[in-house]
Formats: sequence, C-alpha cells, structure tokens
Amino acid sequence: MFNQLTNCAVDSALKAGKILKEGFGTSFEIFNKIGKNNLVTEYDKRSESIIIENIKSVFPDHSFVAEESGNSGNIDNDSIKWVIDPLDGTVNFAHSLPIFSVSIAAVKNKEILCGVVYHPILDELFIAEKGTGSFLNDKPIKVSKSTELDSAFLVTGFPYNVNSNPCGCIDHFVSIIQRGIPVRRLGSAALDLAYVACGRFDGFWEINLHSWDVAAGVIIVQEAGGIVTQYNNEKYWLDNQTLIATNGKIHNQICNVLIKCGCGINFGRNQK
Repeated sequence: MFNQLTNCAVDSALKAGKILKEGFGTSFEIFNKIGKNNLVTEYDKRSESIIIENIKSVFPDHSFVAEESGNSGNIDNDSIKWVIDPLDGTVNFAHSLPIFSVSIAAVKNKEILCGVVYHPILDELFIAEKGTGSFLNDKPIKVSKSTELDSAFLVTGFPYNVNSNPCGCIDHFVSIIQRGIPVRRLGSAALDLAYVACGRFDGFWEINLHSWDVAAGVIIVQEAGGIVTQYNNEKYWLDNQTLIATNGKIHNQICNVLIKCGCGINFGRNQK
C-alpha cells in the first residue's frame, strides 16, 4: 500500500513505541534540559537510537535531524532527511500520564514525503504519504466538517518559557477562550495534529515548535484535507515561528482572531 520510505517509518515507529510502552510507568532516569520543565528521559534516547538504527539499516545514505542527537548522516542538501521526535510528550511520560507519541517524517527539498505518528498506549498509528491520503490503523481519515469557530473544539500548547509570554502566546490563548471556545492542552504537538487530521479536534495553534514536533503531523493533516499555515495565513514551513492547523473551514476565522490579537509576532525563523 505504501512505498519503502513510509513502510520504514512505520516499522521504526512501532519498534520505538514498543520500547516506550515497556518503559511507561516504570522507574527510570529523568534529566532537565535547558529551560523550565524541559525534560528528557533515558527512554527518549533509547527510542531515538532504535529509530535511527532501523532507518540506517534500510537507507544508509540518508540524513537525520532528531530531538536528542541533532543533525547527523549525509550532509548533502539533496538527500532525504528524517525528522524525528522519539518521545513527544516527555513530561507526560515522566509523570505516568499516557499521552505521548513517536513522530517520524521524511523530508526532501522542503517537501514532506511521508509522516507517521504513533500513540503506543492506545496502539493508534497515524500514517500519511504524499498524494495518498491519511490513515489511522489502516482506515482513511478526514478532518472535521465544523464551519464556525465559536462552536469549534480546539487544542493548543505552550513553549517552555511561557512564563515570559513570548510572542504574546498567553494573550492569544485568552483571545480564544474569551469567546467561550473549549480548548485542550494535551502536551504532544504530534498528537494534536494527528487528532485534527482525524476530526477529533477542529484546529490547533502554537508558537515556537521545532521541526521534529510537527513534521509528521503536518503532512497527516494536509493529506486528511486540512490546512496548515502561519498565523498570518501564509505558507508554513518547519522553521516558521507560528503554526495553525485546521479543518480548513474555520481556518480564516482563527487566523483573524490571532492576528487581531497581534502581540509582537515575528513571522521569521523559529526563535525557540
């Protein structure tokens, strides 16, 4: 059904998910990276190692950008690059909250070729391949049909330095909830995007996300019929500072709310 790239991403995500499921709720080492509550566990590293090793066994000439190990492999700009978050939702995982995922995408020349997001606790596997649609456990998925922002169900997240209100992210949150719109904060951007793709949420917004947080989720939303842009409704790429993903039907409405709020957004490269 899928090509070799996508099948490799699926296989790698399942193997990493098995490691995370085995480690979930057990005793393990937890470290704090730069930033308040920016955690990493030994399972982040073990998951990342198995993903990279598995992909290298199939595609030894490809390159990688991964949350824990950074850039590695072939530095040729024309090569396929794997964008990996081995454990998206580390804070949840560290506190035995079963909301986390594995996120893997293959990218070439600013085009996302495929993406996989795997929720190991629920055994939910989201897959998208360029031009083939999006799937959850082998069944096609589509975004929701909601047309009104004020009756939408939304999800968001905050950067680790939320206490300093970067780019007015708190003000943006307030501008949404003041409209009486129900908003959730799950702690895994990859799952937020996957849940938009399958219609559980109507939209998602957040600032200062890294490429590994969203690469897989972006193509899953797009292939499910959704739209992903910056807050100003311009084309989104993985190093942009702001991201909105919706079913498309409420997209202009939420963009207008966030842009109206303003709060000093710089629509340049990611500042995180």
